[in-house]
Amino acid sequence: MEGAAEEPLVRCPVCLRELPGADINVHLDECLQAGEDEREPGASPPSKRPRFATAPPAEGKPEAACPAAITPVFSLFHKSRVGGQSPVAPGRRSGAGREEAIVKAEEGGSAETGGRLALSGASLMQRLEGKPLAEQLRPDTLGDYVGQERVLGAQTLLRSLLESHEVPSLILWGPPGCGKTTLAHIIANSSKKNGARFVTLSATSAKTNDVRDVISQAQNEKRLFKRKTILFIDEIHRFNKSQQDTFLPHVECGTVTLIGATTENPSFQVNAALLSRCRVIVLEKLSVEAMEAILMRAVRSLGVQVLGQGKQHSSSVTGSGSESSDFQVYIEDKALSTLAYLCDGDARTGLNGLQLAVQARLAAGKMTLLDPTKSGSSDGILITEEHVKEGLQRSHILYDRAGEEHYNCISALHKSMRGSDENASLYWLARMLEGGEDPLYVARRLVRFASEDIGLADPLALTQAVAAYQGCHFIGMPECEVILAQCVVYFARAPKSIEVYKAYSNVKECLRMHTGPLPPVPLHLRNAPTKLMKNLGYGKGYKYNPMYKEPVDQDYLPEELKGRDFFKEEKT
Repeated sequence: MEGAAEEPLVRCPVCLRELPGADINVHLDECLQAGEDEREPGASPPSKRPRFATAPPAEGKPEAACPAAITPVFSLFHKSRVGGQSPVAPGRRSGAGREEAIVKAEEGGSAETGGRLALSGASLMQRLEGKPLAEQLRPDTLGDYVGQERVLGAQTLLRSLLESHEVPSLILWGPPGCGKTTLAHIIANSSKKNGARFVTLSATSAKTNDVRDVISQAQNEKRLFKRKTILFIDEIHRFNKSQQDTFLPHVECGTVTLIGATTENPSFQVNAALLSRCRVIVLEKLSVEAMEAILMRAVRSLGVQVLGQGKQHSSSVTGSGSESSDFQVYIEDKALSTLAYLCDGDARTGLNGLQLAVQARLAAGKMTLLDPTKSGSSDGILITEEHVKEGLQRSHILYDRAGEEHYNCISALHKSMRGSDENASLYWLARMLEGGEDPLYVARRLVRFASEDIGLADPLALTQAVAAYQGCHFIGMPECEVILAQCVVYFARAPKSIEVYKAYSNVKECLRMHTGPLPPVPLHLRNAPTKLMKNLGYGKGYKYNPMYKEPVDQDYLPEELKGRDFFKEEKT
């Protein structure tokens, strides 16, 4: 008995009673059996049985069995009957409270509507903080996608494929801000609802190993779950040709559906083998009308009111700026039109310009007293056309010195000078120089133009071109722009002749088309600096023209080409 009394006590994890170690197993069975007897008949067992415990018995009053009738107490999570909160963590929301809040949030609306309600309910300054406006207002469905009617309008092939969730491999090619990434996000939302997997990578940061990992996961998804994978590569032209080769077998066999976005010409920047497996979708710059629709949608979402000419067009939504801030913000209708024109079809530039103008006016805090005939409102902040122009500083000019626009503009300049249109010539010159083009590059092209298109019709044109190049080299930009402008206007007004250009082209064609060995140089035209060469007949019979007063009858072409006139020949 003494050994049993000295045996260490073990606390029951269910009822917290301390018992000898030899009796703990029997006691646990009784505790668990007593808990099961409390359950109502026919009730399904819970997935997890909570561990309840009674208060430890008072000393000197041991109980024979586990008291099942006593109310169980869980010291951490049991709610107090008075306050409804845990005595350990007062004020903290319980697990049931958190679940209830989650349910209410889910019942309040979808992720899309919830995000927009949060956007319109906050103050205007808070709405403009965080993500850029272009990212906040990115459309989620094709119905909200503005512009690109030529490729995504009603009854078009691509729209039919996207609406039927049959997404082919695509290369989206277009200028910045035309909607390439937005279209990819719309495809992502549609494909996720249809059960497909959508993965996004950026060629500016992703490596070949990242692509291989995605392809490996796509193979597993297809083999195990019959699930398609759509891989979106932004700025795909940043991948070199060997990296692009990684996609070839997997796009061909359908492991992944590739969607690439690029601002560069795919003919030059995308592997030809990969290009043949994808369909190229050419997206154009957004029209002014499309830009105005996008800006108007942004204004409505911000709760900003638009002031028209002589009347007010209320564009506020529920929870507008007057309800969420201390003052109302207004913007002139002319300011939106000007912004639509200045952003040059770039939606991102237009939305960022609008955001910058509104933020600048809010930060300045200047309260403008509006004309009652226009608004009938109290004090507020007015955004005018000048504020928008100040935010953009200048027109957004699309020009890429290393891209396709570089070649497009120089081609337009050549053709305008060739067509003797001095106004168009100056325009394309300014487009290049204001876009940051190297003036020496333009000057070099003008030297070529002087001989190719003007030629002998005005021999001074070549002198003008070389002088313009030297002047640009001496003083640089911006002073040299007028030198190039003078040369361009001179070339546009000059007479044109391609006589030399055509004749030389005929000579090159003759050399390329000649069959057999090229004819040797006639002996009388060869120089004879040594005695051996004189003995071989070099220079024999040559007539030195300055020694004769009358014309010299002498052949200078090889025998096979005798009498041929390259200036009169026409290409067949």
